[in-house]
Amino acid sequence: MEHNQPEKVPYSLSSLNVEQATREWLEKRGVTIREIAELVLFLQQSYFPDLTIEECEASVEKVLMKREVQNALLTGVQLDILAEQRQLISPLQEMIENDEGLYGVDEILAFAIVNVYGSIGFTNYGYIDKLKPGVLGRLNDKSLGPIHTFFDDIVGAIAAAASSRIAHGRRLDQEQQADRSHRELPEDDEAQ
Repeated sequence: MEHNQPEKVPYSLSSLNVEQATREWLEKRGVTIREIAELVLFLQQSYFPDLTIEECEASVEKVLMKREVQNALLTGVQLDILAEQRQLISPLQEMIENDEGLYGVDEILAFAIVNVYGSIGFTNYGYIDKLKPGVLGRLNDKSLGPIHTFFDDIVGAIAAAASSRIAHGRRLDQEQQADRSHRELPEDDEAQ
């Protein structure tokens, strides 16, 4: 006797839905693209004095389009929310709720983001994670209520990745410009 079971539908998830959810949760947790872009500007302005906030925002937007970044953000936000609802097992609940210094998994999740744009992201991330400028100071303020054990590191990592993206892009632009200038020189000038 055969049992007629419904055919299992293959797993499918729209990348557009994941990106939209990422942006919605960023907003629901109280962070704007502009605030992240301000961190990017903070990290890169001394290297590129002509850098604009609009260029920083565009870089943040590009970083947010990466699926690995989306996955890390959604995972971290979910863990923070579960901690706020006291839904985690003990002692994990207490570690996340208090952002325990020895916990470190929040930084590991952030590394998945900074790694997308190379090793410079690690130094950018470490720098702003230590200083906590701008929105990172607010997210790290335990007196304000929400738990942002993962979220503050993720926001910092997005800024670090966007900053690295700009550094790599600007460097490539400089090299290409130098190469074009070199090729435009007359042969007599090159020999000197």
